[in-house]
Amino acid sequence: MYVRHVTPLEQLWNGWRATYVTTADERPPTPDGASIFTTILRSGLPDEETHVVHRGTHAFVIMNAFPYSVGHQLVLPYREVGDLEELDADETQELWATVTDAVRAVKAALRPQGVNVGLNLGKPAGGSVSQHLHVHVVPRWVGDANFMTATANTRTLPEALPDTAAKLRAAWPRP
Repeated sequence: MYVRHVTPLEQLWNGWRATYVTTADERPPTPDGASIFTTILRSGLPDEETHVVHRGTHAFVIMNAFPYSVGHQLVLPYREVGDLEELDADETQELWATVTDAVRAVKAALRPQGVNVGLNLGKPAGGSVSQHLHVHVVPRWVGDANFMTATANTRTLPEALPDTAAKLRAAWPRP
């Protein structure tokens, strides 16, 4: 008879997540009800401090403070809206043109092997700040996903946000 030795499964506790999920609808985004993005824009702090990469007329780009990978940018309209159909024609045009420029900048600055572009509209779809739609632009490399995210709720990022933001600003397409 063959008896296989089984190593006990290590458990990593992530108990804070239950509270976050069950109270998501109870928390105002900020004391005045504005999204974190609007709060950052109103702060008056310099772009280098807030990690804003680009400002246009109707849309802007900011580094994701909780990135999936180095160079993870968020493209947003200035106006807080939760759904694409709430954007006016000028906002829509500039949002998507800015997404294209963000992809160009990340390709020029970081030379990824691929790029993910996407939105999560609404809390059930994964929108962490669902009141202020934002388009994710995420550079990807073969093998960039590792066991850390799956097992330790941790990501390894080899570069600081200010350094990456500076590279993206320098690579931003000029009109």
